[in-house]
Amino acid sequence: MAPSKKLSGTDLVHADDQVPHGLEVAPAISVSTTFRNPKPWDPSIGLDVLNAWDPERHVYSRYTQEVSTRAERVLSKINDGYALTYASGLAASYAALVHLKPKRVAITGGYHGVHMSINVYKRSSKEPLEIIGLDDEFKPGDICWLETPLNPTGEARDMKYYADKIHAVGGKLIVDATFAPPPLQYPFKWGTDVVLHSGTKYFGGHSDLLCGVLVVKSKEEWSELWSQRTFLGSMMGSLEAWLLLRSLRTLHLRVPRQSENATALAKWLSGAAGGKAYDGIPAGMIDIVWHSSLQGKDSRGWEPSAQLEGGWNPTFAILMKHKEHATHLPHSTKCFIPATSLGGIESLIEQRVASDAGADPRLIRISVGVEDIEDLKADLRQAFQAVSKPKSKL
Repeated sequence: MAPSKKLSGTDLVHADDQVPHGLEVAPAISVSTTFRNPKPWDPSIGLDVLNAWDPERHVYSRYTQEVSTRAERVLSKINDGYALTYASGLAASYAALVHLKPKRVAITGGYHGVHMSINVYKRSSKEPLEIIGLDDEFKPGDICWLETPLNPTGEARDMKYYADKIHAVGGKLIVDATFAPPPLQYPFKWGTDVVLHSGTKYFGGHSDLLCGVLVVKSKEEWSELWSQRTFLGSMMGSLEAWLLLRSLRTLHLRVPRQSENATALAKWLSGAAGGKAYDGIPAGMIDIVWHSSLQGKDSRGWEPSAQLEGGWNPTFAILMKHKEHATHLPHSTKCFIPATSLGGIESLIEQRVASDAGADPRLIRISVGVEDIEDLKADLRQAFQAVSKPKSKL
């Protein structure tokens, strides 16, 4: 692994200090949608001169609001750009399409919800929108939509390769970096134009909020996104913004621990790949283990350790030998919770087909939390043993 860029706890706690707020130590929960105008109306002042990036006061929470502004300041600092929050990851995805206005979208695999969001945009667009693959030939007017690491397998893709390819035709690269937030990777280093996160996941980190994030390189582009968001109406609610700000304070503590746990767990599970018996895992259980740490070099000689400079992704997948085992495994665990989503402090496990109808029914996605690694191994070990018994005993 390359030396990692440090994610500063000081930045996470203090990057929003200069945003005007009260004397409270913990941010107050602001639930007001509208704010008192201290002066008579001046017709020369409108939204075009509202300083949304650094507001001196708030008018209406669809424009700005104290806690969401503070959360965006922290997100901007740690992502090396200008961050805007949205009501969900898919709201951010749709906003990116509205902003970039592609003629074609190059995308292969990844989160099925993004594909559905692109289809919604396609149906509502006046201009025809073509969907092509990442390895097709790019043309002017294209955007490249790259998810890395990839949902659900956790495999990484070469950002610089696709950045160079799309920039050669004057297009833009948007990277969905949900699976590897700071300090694990920094997409702008590799030529990315727009960074997307489902903040519901690692930025939120506690399975209690919905959030989307877009990060761009300039304040001017941020202002364009802000103006579009104002009239798309897809901003976060006040309580969710407060939960997000609370969660960001501990990102540097949570994510490295989750990454460390997941890497150890993926390596351990890979010992049973190919159906081998291994360390208490019965034979005939696991066919494949996918994780960026297990990839090695691709056909171009690229391997993901430099890109994932701060550690490997904490979510990955395994392919079971038998569908029946995959169906019962998530409900045979004790520490791992059988639920969808990812990024929370608690470990989750799901048969992916329950959330994505297009998934192989043998595929299990695992989101690793902050529990003790030996407890997680022991839990999976006993679960594999349980599902290996005859069905009548399950």
